[in-house]
Amino acid sequence: MAGEVVEKQDSDKDAGEGKKKLSSWLNKSMKVRMTDGRTLIGIFLCTDRERNVILGSCEEYLRPPESKEKEEPRILGLAMIPGHHIISISIDKSQLEDTEIQ
Repeated sequence: MAGEVVEKQDSDKDAGEGKKKLSSWLNKSMKVRMTDGRTLIGIFLCTDRERNVILGSCEEYLRPPESKEKEEPRILGLAMIPGHHIISISIDKSQLEDTEIQ
């Protein structure tokens, strides 16, 4: 029974670290790659238990922004991305470093 309590405390610690990391990403520029090949870039506003993500001021790219062929993004504004369609997310490193300095 004591082992169960320790496991619960470890999972609570991991959950706390995850929440802290997510909190540090709030209002930062986030890039989300999706299963259908699209890339969405916007301001990370929130997420939920199902891993859905809400981006504000969102732009949609049909090809990755790093590709050689340049394209005009489609402006979406506020967008909800279902968690099961997300392949990867990334945050602009320079924005994270700015918050650590302050």
